[in-house]
Amino acid sequence: MIQEPTSPARTAVLIAGGGLAGLSLAVALKVSLGASFHVTVADPAIAAPPPESGRASAFAAAARRMFEATGVWDAIAPEAQPILDMVVTDSRTLDVVRPVFLTFGGEVAPGEPFAHMAPNAVVTRALSDRARALGVAFVASSVAGFEAGAADTRVTLADGQVIATPLLVACDGGGSRLRELAGIRTVGWDYDQSGIVCTVGHEHDHEGRAEEHFLPAGPFAILPLTGRRSSIVWTEETGRAERLCRLPRELFLDELETRFGHRLGEIALLDKPAAYPLGLKVARDFVAPRLALVGDAAHVIHPIAGQGINIGFRDVAALAECLADAARLGMDHGAADVLARYQRWRRFDTTVMGVTTDGLNRLFSNGSQPVRFVRDLGLGLVDRLPGLKNFFIRQAAGITGDVPKLLRGETP
Repeated sequence: MIQEPTSPARTAVLIAGGGLAGLSLAVALKVSLGASFHVTVADPAIAAPPPESGRASAFAAAARRMFEATGVWDAIAPEAQPILDMVVTDSRTLDVVRPVFLTFGGEVAPGEPFAHMAPNAVVTRALSDRARALGVAFVASSVAGFEAGAADTRVTLADGQVIATPLLVACDGGGSRLRELAGIRTVGWDYDQSGIVCTVGHEHDHEGRAEEHFLPAGPFAILPLTGRRSSIVWTEETGRAERLCRLPRELFLDELETRFGHRLGEIALLDKPAAYPLGLKVARDFVAPRLALVGDAAHVIHPIAGQGINIGFRDVAALAECLADAARLGMDHGAADVLARYQRWRRFDTTVMGVTTDGLNRLFSNGSQPVRFVRDLGLGLVDRLPGLKNFFIRQAAGITGDVPKLLRGETP
């Protein structure tokens, strides 16, 4: 007897990747469209708890509003440190004095900081717990391939499962396999720089102050965490960054102290430093038939402005709104016109941010004395123009331009 082939499982949206962007999208869709809208997240890492690491991110005010609207913020808040003040210096590594050229107050509105620092693992756990509570389905497997059809996409997982869905969303990182399978090309380049990330403890309280020191090799950022701790994002030429991370702990700490300074007293290294290569990569298209790219799968930018994860959240909020609007009207939420709306919303904004961070990195990762003079003059002028400073703060907070509802704290 010939056995009839079984029909594939179905889901309204299949999200490939269970990181910050993928989980945020899953939660947003369930909050917006309810229990009847089936969302599945596929990621082999789901089988293991989020790894504890030194990585932490600055979550802009817009991201916090989204977390509040989707019921996630209460689980993050105890580990979230508001950034209450920020200073920018420009100097050489061995300079004894680092003059402050630019200062920012940390509020976009009374009682609302422009950003919070929180460990990535804490935010990932909060999103995962919320997604499970809302009924998101999890599959501990990666996407091996997919075939887009007229009405849906047939997705084959690495474990052999086949799932049919009107929309596949790639949240699988900067080296996105799904983007490659879809034939979507990227534009960009490597910087021959790496960001060294680690956590330090210090003798004195940081009082919510973030510092960005522009050094010839690149920016050195001190970002406040809860307690007397700070997250370090230290840019160096890639070969040197790798050598620094291989140093014995005491020698690495000596190099770190040279750049960190003594304002916060004695410092201690709380975890193992790790280096991550930096570059610019933007997808030429953010969509393909029945496929949308979100987060690092669509764009990777330099961390100089702290916007990498936050422009990913703008993708999440915009796509969730496009899909919710279509689904409520009974439309095919994976149709080309729905995805075209998402691409129009996000592609230009992302390109502008990529060009901006690229220019800033080239301007400030430069030891030329004439260039340094010009940039310091520019920083000093901005510091004396409160209106312009406020504009930059609102930009960093993610609350300017065509802001999706979720980033305004509303459910789409």
